[in-house]
Amino acid sequence: MKAIHVRKQGGPEVLRLEEVELPAPGAGQAQVKLASIGINYLDIYQREGVYKMDLPFIPGNEGAGIVTAVGPDVTEVQIGDRVAYAGARGSYAEYANVPAWRLVQLPKAVDFSVGAAIMLQGLTAHYLALSTYPLKQGDTCLVHAAAGGTGLLLTQIAKSKGARVIGTVSTQEKAEAARGAGCDEVVLYTKQDFLAEVKDMTQGKGVQVVYDGVGQDTFDKSIDSLAPRGYMVLYGQSSGPPPPFDPQILNSKGSLFLTRPSSVHYTLTREELLWRANDILGWSASGSLKVHIDSEFPLEQAAEAQGRLEGRHNIGKVLLRP
Repeated sequence: MKAIHVRKQGGPEVLRLEEVELPAPGAGQAQVKLASIGINYLDIYQREGVYKMDLPFIPGNEGAGIVTAVGPDVTEVQIGDRVAYAGARGSYAEYANVPAWRLVQLPKAVDFSVGAAIMLQGLTAHYLALSTYPLKQGDTCLVHAAAGGTGLLLTQIAKSKGARVIGTVSTQEKAEAARGAGCDEVVLYTKQDFLAEVKDMTQGKGVQVVYDGVGQDTFDKSIDSLAPRGYMVLYGQSSGPPPPFDPQILNSKGSLFLTRPSSVHYTLTREELLWRANDILGWSASGSLKVHIDSEFPLEQAAEAQGRLEGRHNIGKVLLRP
């Protein structure tokens, strides 16, 4: 099969298309012929070496397609099933052997592109809004990168829970996309100080929770945007890691909470995975959760696809197609 290989960590140029042997699925695995592949910042962190990896490796942690073979002891899926998954590395390829317990059935109304686009970011938005800080009627949340793949989904889920959403974006085009997803107020952070705007919008009180996937560029002002006993939820670091942090600051600024969640720890069991996945896929099938696909690149253009995400040029999800 054809697959992207990373033989040394670095920039997008280390992503190389190669012909590799297609192994049979092992015990507990199912082989998926991939129809669509999701691109995420996690892939970039792994490529760069922010997350240390054993070399060489096939990047990618999300995809959708058809089950073509199953290994021993597989009961979750069968050959011919339409499935999607997140949280199993090796999706930048024509086929992937995936732990069967991580595969979820795609509803008929959800195509492969949407399936690949919604899994990791949709699961992230689900656990952020329903578990990390469970939003409720009357809460105000600040969503950074509100026009990104996760931001657009998180905004919609937050609104469904009755929360007021303030989103930050970099361009007017992205501001329109964020408003379209349900943002009550949008801050153009390239022209406005989001901290001053948030304080003004909340009459100086601050927000109950900040959902921050940006990191270094937003972290300090995000902390200052919180109301007493507010939650700073740092779920990514697209601008780089925040500087070292003194926990005493959480006390002095209002007995705040700081957490760095990961989808791995919010889908620890198949039961939890299916709860979250069936929610987001069901909402997508019904039309109540809309997935915005920014662009699709052929597999051999994985470097260009990651560059679009890394350069923050996208509105919504970037995909690869084998």
